[in-house]
Amino acid sequence: MKIATAIIGGTGVYDPGMLDNTSEKVMVTPYGEALVLVGDYNGQAVAFLTRHGRKHTVPPHRINYRANLYALKMLGVEQIVATTAVGSLNKAMGPGHFALPDQFLDFTKHREHTFFDGEDGRVVHIDVTEPYCPRLRSTIAACAGQLGYVCHNGGTYVCAEGPRFETPAEIKMFHQLGGDLVGMTNVPEVVLAREAEMCYATISIVTNFAAGMSDSPLTHQEVLGVMKDSANRFRSLIASVLDKLTQADCACRHALRELGGFQLKA
Repeated sequence: MKIATAIIGGTGVYDPGMLDNTSEKVMVTPYGEALVLVGDYNGQAVAFLTRHGRKHTVPPHRINYRANLYALKMLGVEQIVATTAVGSLNKAMGPGHFALPDQFLDFTKHREHTFFDGEDGRVVHIDVTEPYCPRLRSTIAACAGQLGYVCHNGGTYVCAEGPRFETPAEIKMFHQLGGDLVGMTNVPEVVLAREAEMCYATISIVTNFAAGMSDSPLTHQEVLGVMKDSANRFRSLIASVLDKLTQADCACRHALRELGGFQLKA
């Protein structure tokens, strides 16, 4: 059975409980190994990848993003619904709200950002005018609305290097630059998905207001607490999205058309 859809679980989203008949696959890629769970949901095969490892042992700056995305491409995945826990820089996007970013600002520093490092003699400049698939975002927003969830369709995700939280001065700068949400994992994940010609959208859950906007110091436990409280809503939303997703063709899947498409390495 073709595995067309994948879920990438971020902080607090480790349970693929909505899937039946799950099995583990250790995918060996040119960039290292990636562990992927494969299961069934209402007759469709779905892949589930835990970004930080099953026990949250991998910090954001050490995640092997290239192995993860390449592994999903090897499985034949065409569309990815990712989850992220974020702080808010926008008073309208409060704790417990869902948000679907449509742009990003990249403030990461030491990550492998591309599959095209020039070793094969090709230089590729991928277009990211619309980095997040508008078709997927539209489907997710519609499902969230039907479930009665507060979901902001659009917003700019600021990706910081981590693993520390940001300073109030950094948050002030990000806000002045137009940032709405701040997290540590969405770049280079979203870029690699585009290079590999897979549709990609992320469901962000706001766990707190960012540093300097909050009345108390930020803690990772606070983030985990909000994610735990939101777990049922997350599962309901993702299940609804899986029910509504189609296999319609999309421009995301032809991002490298002029170069003959994305080719898996032999």
